[in-house]
Amino acid sequence: MGLFDKLGKNLGTSKELDIEEYMNSEEMADVDVMNEPADFYVKPVILREDADISLIEAELDKRNIIIADISELMKRENTRKELIAKLKEYITKINGDIGQLGIDKVMLTPAKVKIIKTKKQPPK
Repeated sequence: MGLFDKLGKNLGTSKELDIEEYMNSEEMADVDVMNEPADFYVKPVILREDADISLIEAELDKRNIIIADISELMKRENTRKELIAKLKEYITKINGDIGQLGIDKVMLTPAKVKIIKTKKQPPK
């Protein structure tokens, strides 16, 4: 136990740091404490409705890569198809790319970033 831990206990202010709680807090949403700022980011976005499209487009314009969670749209097939069609149209317009990552995730890339969609086979 360190000096500050002892002082904290004596003053009644000691609290265990829950790193998961800290990293998931609202103030840490856009902070990378381990590295200097990057030129571009990979950002997760939950795609639920039409309003989320403009958020994704804005992030792509900043050259960020988006991992869109479409799990909430899995039961709303028409809405899912409509939103994905809008994203495909925008991706084509900016010369980006779109690819599915499993059942409920879609990756969207900005202009001049392409996704290799064929899987490489391991050497035999």
